[in-house]
This record gives sequence, structure tokens and C-alpha cells, in this order.
Amino acid sequence: MHLSHEEDDYNVSLSKFESMLKTNKVLFFDSEEFEEIILHYLDMGKASLAKKALKLALEQHPKSTGLKLVHIEMLIYDDKLDIAEKMLNELYAIEPHNEEIYIQKANIFSKRDQHELAIKELEKALEFTEDFADVYNLIGMEYLFLDNLELAKKHFILCLEDDFEDQSALYNVVYCFEFLDQHKEAIDFLNSYIDKNPYSEIAWHQQGRLSYIIKDYENALRSFDYATLIDDFFIGAHMEKGKSLEKLKRYKEAIESYEHTISLEDPTSYALLRIGKCHEKLGNKVEAIKYYNKTVHEDPLLDKGWIAITDFYIRQKNYQKALFNVNKALAIDNENQLYWKRYATINRQMNFYEEAEFGYRKAVEYGDYQLDTWLFWVDIMQFLGELDNAIQTLLQASEYFPDSYELEYRLAGTYYMLKDNTKGKFHLINGLRLSPNNVTVLEELFPVVWSRKIIQNVITKHLKT
Repeated sequence: MHLSHEEDDYNVSLSKFESMLKTNKVLFFDSEEFEEIILHYLDMGKASLAKKALKLALEQHPKSTGLKLVHIEMLIYDDKLDIAEKMLNELYAIEPHNEEIYIQKANIFSKRDQHELAIKELEKALEFTEDFADVYNLIGMEYLFLDNLELAKKHFILCLEDDFEDQSALYNVVYCFEFLDQHKEAIDFLNSYIDKNPYSEIAWHQQGRLSYIIKDYENALRSFDYATLIDDFFIGAHMEKGKSLEKLKRYKEAIESYEHTISLEDPTSYALLRIGKCHEKLGNKVEAIKYYNKTVHEDPLLDKGWIAITDFYIRQKNYQKALFNVNKALAIDNENQLYWKRYATINRQMNFYEEAEFGYRKAVEYGDYQLDTWLFWVDIMQFLGELDNAIQTLLQASEYFPDSYELEYRLAGTYYMLKDNTKGKFHLINGLRLSPNNVTVLEELFPVVWSRKIIQNVITKHLKT
């Protein structure tokens, strides 16, 4: 690859400057060379070298507006806003038509959270600039700070109309559309953008991602295909392509897509996990568990890897191994309601009822309010003889499910077991009112209660009315 003259000159200037620093010899640079050197060090995060270069630059070119503006930019970066503002006012008196002065004024207002004032300064900059795209982009960012997504979107689109290769503006436009839940409108916009710039892998990738979100997996796949054809090293597009193929149940092709990402860089735990899932869908159990184990070997702290192994062994009814792996996941994330529910379910299958009760309790504690979770939990409490706790839990559950016959029949049975016939009858009648055909729940869970004559009389009387 041949460097352009500008790149070649830039590299020579940089080398010359660094050589000067090593030898302590003072060499001459023109002001534009100094600007490029300073901005290079700022971009590299080497602030001390940038300041050293600026000091030498101002000594050699004390009247350079460009260098003064770079100095102001560094002051703003260091939050020395008052000094920067004073210098800008002095420059404005000399060069009122310099758009960079308005841009830096806007930068100061933005730093002070005065975003409306920043926008006004940037609108003034539009009167003098030749780089409209950059200013539109800055205005869009200020509107983002104000949470005005519509106006932000408008200005990012204006930016792209002036410079359709501005990738940051493209990402920001899509972000605005997404935040506004305008997914289909975003896809339409990207279609028109692609008409002008058909080789933008970013646009194809974003279109695919949005199509995936609205469950249009065929179009998502088509878009990711184009993105990877344009840039075969676009790992994110290959990964998303694999996900789309999974949704379309084309598991063998999905595996190929994920494997391609592994050929481009070191294996990622996510790709290995997805390959395992695909093999399991294809019935390749040996390959599935092999890739699940590779997943957790690659990233031992990936709880989803341990859960994938857990679910695999649950489906195989190998609860001992499932328990080992769910404990691994809980060691990583012990506030995950879904993991606690699996822990409880596995222990229930192994007849470890106290551990199962603890698991369901933790699942509810961390936000699992599914009806089946409550029912499994109270059934285990009743099995363990914790009838008072079962009552309290059932009453708590009934606040979420006031019309659940499952809860009413359980409340009835538990109250009768506690010899509170008044409350037992109340809840039995509630259950019969809600679903008389399911009164067998009482028979299955409370056979002793069911056999009582008083209970049968209540049921018979209710069913006759």
C-alpha cells in the first residue's frame, strides 16, 4: 500500500517532532504541522505530549488562530471553561466569521448543560462553515442531550445528506428511530440510504438487526448476507446471520455461520454456546454437550453457559449433573429468579424438598411471580407440614391471582387441615364458583379433607344450585 503525499508528510512531521524531543534540539514547524501533531497526541490520549507540542507551537506561532483554537479545545477538555470562554471572546473580536469559534462556544455551553444555547451557537456556525455535516452532527448530539429524539434524528439525517459516509451519524439516526419505536420507518430510511450507498455494510447490518427485532427473519438474513458479502471479516454480521438462521430453524447453516466467526478470531463463548444450542436442536447430543463444555471452559464466568448445561441434563433427566451445573450458575448470579426456579425444580425431582422450598422462596424473592412457582412452593410447604407458612404464601399469591381456582382450593384444603372450617368453607365455595370442574384439585392434594362428609355436603350443595 502506498501512502498519499499528505500522509507521508504527516508521518515525517511526527517523526521529526519526536526526534526533536529526544535530542532537545528546537526545530521549526509550520502552524498546520503543529495542529496535526497536537491533535494526533490528543487522539492517542497522550495529553502531556499534546501540551508540550502546544507550548512549543505557541512560542513559534503566537498569533496563529488555529493553534489558539486548539489551545481552547484543550482548556475545555480540562474543564477550564472560564479561561477558554475569555480567549474565545478575544478571537471573536478578530475573526467573527470563523465557524470554529462558534463550535467551541457551543462546546462550552454543552459542558455547562446549557444545550439550547449550544444549539444556537451551532446554528450560527452553519452560516460560515463549509463542513455542514460536522455541524449538523453536533446539533444532533445536543438534541440527544435534551432527549428531543425527533429533532436529533432530523439533524443526523441532514448530516448524512451532506456526507452519506458518516458512520457515527448513521448509527445515531438508527438509535433515534429505535428509541422512538419506529422500527419499520428506520428500515424504510435504510432502504433509501442503501440506494445511494449500496456498499455500506453498516447500513445492511443495521437493517438486518431491525428486521430481526420485528421478527422479519427472512429479510434480516438477506441483509446480513449482504453485509458479510461486502465485508467477510464483519464478525457481528456473521453472528447475527447465525441468529437469524436459528430463528428460521436452519440449524446446520447457523452452525456454519457461527463457525465462520471462530475462523476469523479466537472462539467467543457466545458463538460456542449458540453452536451447542444448534446441535441440540438437531439431536446431536454428544456435539451439543461438547460445545457447552467448551463454552464454560472459554468463559467460566458465563452463567448462561452453565445454565445451558443445566437444561441439557434436565432434559436428559440427569438431575445430579443438572444440580451441579445450576449451582455453578448461581455462584455467578445468585439473584436470578430463573436460576433459582431451576434449582428448586431439580431438587423437587430428586425429592430434596427442603432445598426445593428454599429455591422457590428465593425465586419469588427475586421477582418470579408466575402462578406455577407459587403453586409448587406451597405444595412443598404443605408436604413439609409448614401449613401456617403455606397459608401466608397462598394469601400473598392470591393478591396477584385473585381469580385462581388453584389457589382457592389449596387455601380451602389448608384451612380445613388447620381445623379452621369457616375459612376453609369460604375458600372452597370460592373455588367451586371459579371452576367447579376442577374440584378434583382438592381430592388430589388433600385426600383426608376430601373424604370428610362436611366437605362433600358443601360440594354437593353448590353443584346442585
